[in-house]
Amino acid sequence: MPFPRRDIEAAGAGSGSGDDDSPAAKRGKPEAAGARPSLTRTEAAAAASVLALFLVGIFCVFRAAPRREFEQILRLPRSLADVRLLKDNLAVYARDYQANFILGYCSIYIFMQTFMIPGTIFMSLLAGALFGVVKGGILVVFTATAGASSCYFVSKLIGRPLISWLWPEKLRYFQSEIAKRKEKLLNYMLFLRITPTLPNTFINMASPIVDIPFHIFFAATLIGLIPASYITVKAGRALGDLRSVRELYDSKTLVILFLIGTVAVAPTILKRKRIYE
Repeated sequence: MPFPRRDIEAAGAGSGSGDDDSPAAKRGKPEAAGARPSLTRTEAAAAASVLALFLVGIFCVFRAAPRREFEQILRLPRSLADVRLLKDNLAVYARDYQANFILGYCSIYIFMQTFMIPGTIFMSLLAGALFGVVKGGILVVFTATAGASSCYFVSKLIGRPLISWLWPEKLRYFQSEIAKRKEKLLNYMLFLRITPTLPNTFINMASPIVDIPFHIFFAATLIGLIPASYITVKAGRALGDLRSVRELYDSKTLVILFLIGTVAVAPTILKRKRIYE
């Protein structure tokens, strides 16, 4: 018995609607235009932890620091001369109020890294000068990772227009490189963190824009910043002998960093070689 034309068309429309609701079709659909980026639960929890650390640190500084020393303590180092001055002014305070000072140091470092304020290298030198290589190194790696994560969250929420305006060509290059290395993304991110191939500020801001998962970003940052932090903190122990920040990364140091970075990215290179063979 022939079906009316109207019934056949209605059945066809219903079938198309069902296809659109299938999981495969949903995966293929792009996000709605204008959809606001949002943090996952893990990212939101990490962001809340960083914010809590920042607020506690600021509270501790204002609560414990002697009022007459605020001007000497609450300043951002801009040069080696500032680091030496801060070391002299803060040595007693850091010793007598060590927990408060460390929390305040974390807050300032996180604030600077979140909003791309230059001078974190001087903060790293200060940590080495006041706490030594081991304790200072741990402090720098921790705060640098927390600050980079905070910058990642801010960029994910509101940073796309800014980074597209500041570094359009570099962003396109970074996106294409990430697309090639999806299977060994952690190795590539470690290479970028260990070597000065790309500025850390750019990596912090661009990573969420090019869809680098936070857990990979976090792991690469935590591990990849160790070599450079060690170099800077160690230099802080001999602050009096340091004449310029450029001395931190001479040709010998850069070669060592690139060698370490090559070890990190070696699994990706070997896998490609096997594929081509």
